[in-house]
Amino acid sequence: MHNIQEKILQLLNKKNLSGMTLRQIGEEIGEKFPQKIKHHLDQLEKKGLVKLNRQKKEITRAIEGAIKNTQLISVPIVGSANCGPATIFANENIEGYLKISKNILSKCKSIFAIRAQGLSMNNTSIKGNSIEDGDYLIIDSDNKVPEDGDVVLSVIDDMANIKKYVWDDQNNQVVLISESTKDIPPIYIHQDDSFMISGKVIQVIKHPKLT
Repeated sequence: MHNIQEKILQLLNKKNLSGMTLRQIGEEIGEKFPQKIKHHLDQLEKKGLVKLNRQKKEITRAIEGAIKNTQLISVPIVGSANCGPATIFANENIEGYLKISKNILSKCKSIFAIRAQGLSMNNTSIKGNSIEDGDYLIIDSDNKVPEDGDVVLSVIDDMANIKKYVWDDQNNQVVLISESTKDIPPIYIHQDDSFMISGKVIQVIKHPKLT
């Protein structure tokens, strides 16, 4: 996502932009060209991240949830997570929304999506589906106290990764295990390290293999 778009979204989280001119919005984020603000607002609208009412000069943040008069749920995409070493930043800015049928989702509330990058979990199974590069993972944000064997989204030193969680009681440490066709070593976490569980992977939305 372009940094101007990120700044606009961050500004929307802090204040009401409705009624403001493009120049005024630009001054708030340090951009002196109003046409750039217009362009990036249009791009955010196309991505489904903001709603623009040009007649009333209203600018509002789009909200995830059920889409009126359909069976679709709008699931926020909050970035990518590495399925190898923890090298991809856990970007909490919403990048867009997945439109998914309620009949596909196993849970419809307190969930978000994240894109898998890498192959270190391609030998695991979430309800019969492996985790391949490019797949979308549905994260249950209510489930932040994992059990042994759960596949979790964790954040280590501000880096997001997907791994199988194991508590090593004998050595008083968390072990994050890769289940892969490749030989990838585990990650060992001390209880005092900067480490957080952001949720449990409950479903894989497979990226189609196009030919």
